[in-house]
Amino acid sequence: MQIFSEHEAGSGAAALDDFLGRHGQVLVLTGAGLSTASGIPDYRDKDGVRRGRAPVQGPEFRRSDAVRRRYWARSMVGYPTLAQAAPNEGHHALAVLEQGGRVATVITQNVDGLHQRAGTRELIELHGNIHGVVCLACRTQYARADIQQQLLRENPRLAGSDAQPLPDGDAQLEPEELEHFHVPHCARCEGVLQPDVVFFGDTIPKPRTEAALQAMADADALLVVGSSLMVFSGYRFCKLAAETGKPIAAINAGVTRADDLLSLKVTASAGQVLALLASRT
Repeated sequence: MQIFSEHEAGSGAAALDDFLGRHGQVLVLTGAGLSTASGIPDYRDKDGVRRGRAPVQGPEFRRSDAVRRRYWARSMVGYPTLAQAAPNEGHHALAVLEQGGRVATVITQNVDGLHQRAGTRELIELHGNIHGVVCLACRTQYARADIQQQLLRENPRLAGSDAQPLPDGDAQLEPEELEHFHVPHCARCEGVLQPDVVFFGDTIPKPRTEAALQAMADADALLVVGSSLMVFSGYRFCKLAAETGKPIAAINAGVTRADDLLSLKVTASAGQVLALLASRT
């Protein structure tokens, strides 16, 4: 495996330029490391170790009113970090690479919507999009920004709270602050509202999985950007690529679960390397 350090970002970008040039149908898989430059915290450190407590599990969210109260309270405080985030140079660079025919499809594990805003068109949001909310009973859909206004109106005590931002619009709040919190419900049927994302412990919708697997089948190479691949939903694409003899490159500051499968790795800022790469297009 070729490895380029953060001090060799230019050489790494040149090697990636050659990698893209040798493969006409490149699938890109992105993770949280691409969005940290937009001010969105990552789940893991450079060693792939999870930071902080485990995120909410989907089955627990749907089963427990207390878990939903905790989720929505923390989300009310943490969501502005996501709402105010803007695409960084890495997101914009991938859109440029797509427009130039250098990459075919982007699959993202992120739920922040920044690829869409940057202009990427062939996009599969593997875990959904945090800016949407759905009623689990009648399937009515809401904009997360509208739910935020409802949360602020009904929970003025938490409005303006200062808490440490966590990944995916979460925030660090103490349990005692949640006792009197009002959870939002569907305006149409009073059903349970859930962000339109795949929680930990849930499965990716079948049509989305099929589309992603087809994109992998159609590709002749895989580029991983900003992902440790510790979650199997991302790692599976590296396994599939390796099993079918398709080369894999990665831009990631730390270790990845697929390091032994890579042919090329650049351990530098994803945004910086992608911007250098796009400048060659």
